[in-house]
Amino acid sequence: MGITWIPGAERLGDGDIGGDMDTPDEPARVVWHTTESGAGDAEFDSTADYLIEIGAEPHLLYDPTTDRLGQFGPLDLSARALRNDGDDRTNRTGRVCVQVEVLARAGEPFTGYWQPGPNFAALLEAVRSWGVPDVWPAGDLASDGSEATSRDSDTWHDEGGHYGHANVPGNDHWDPGAISQSALLAAGSGEAPVARDDADDADDADDANDVPDVSLANVIAAAGTDPDAPQGATTHREDVLVVERALCAEGLLATEWLDGSFGTSTRDAYAQWQSRCGYEGDDADGVPGRTTLEKLGAEHGFRVTD
Repeated sequence: MGITWIPGAERLGDGDIGGDMDTPDEPARVVWHTTESGAGDAEFDSTADYLIEIGAEPHLLYDPTTDRLGQFGPLDLSARALRNDGDDRTNRTGRVCVQVEVLARAGEPFTGYWQPGPNFAALLEAVRSWGVPDVWPAGDLASDGSEATSRDSDTWHDEGGHYGHANVPGNDHWDPGAISQSALLAAGSGEAPVARDDADDADDADDANDVPDVSLANVIAAAGTDPDAPQGATTHREDVLVVERALCAEGLLATEWLDGSFGTSTRDAYAQWQSRCGYEGDDADGVPGRTTLEKLGAEHGFRVTD
């Protein structure tokens, strides 16, 4: 039995998006889509609402610029992101058929600028837990809307692995574009890979794909413990979200409290993290310190700055 709900993923909707698989004896697979939209939290929220409204939910929604991950339904049931191939219900093919919508555009492959972190690593761990192999059975992805790709039905049914929307029989979309298939699979460690093959661009790729920075001062200010913090310091949402996602991945914080506020639930979760790090009493008060925050960052792919 594989992972049905990914630790650290936000719950989106009511969780009821599909049903049993039609061909559970066939290999497991995952399908990559792009939303053809921008990224960021506002886009994430509006896209999630729209997919629910039109009844076209995938299993997962992922933001490649923030590592934010949301889940609409359990991975062992079907989703609603694919068209049927005649009478063949493509959403229900295989042991699992995990659908991932990435907040990106096919014309600008997201592996060229993304920031994969612990949530992306958790996503890959989940699909691998169902036996999805690290292969792309249908071959290359399309680099534009005029380029043909393999949508062979026999391959689709007989071979497990990773597919683009452009590889699914009965579907005519060309997303997710010419993403780096090797970089996507390499990101399972939570470390950002070099996404381009050109050695001359290696330094630029390292910069573009670097791990996120988290300001210790911002996180402390957001926790409301710094009396000299300027008014509005509690709005350091992006820094806090990185920490909260790591706490979720540790199983210390429920996803419903993943809101960037560093409120009471987050402080309680961080106090538990401090206890895991060997601190007791007043030293495990839920207020981040450099030592424990750096340890959390080392485990979950972020770097602590002043």
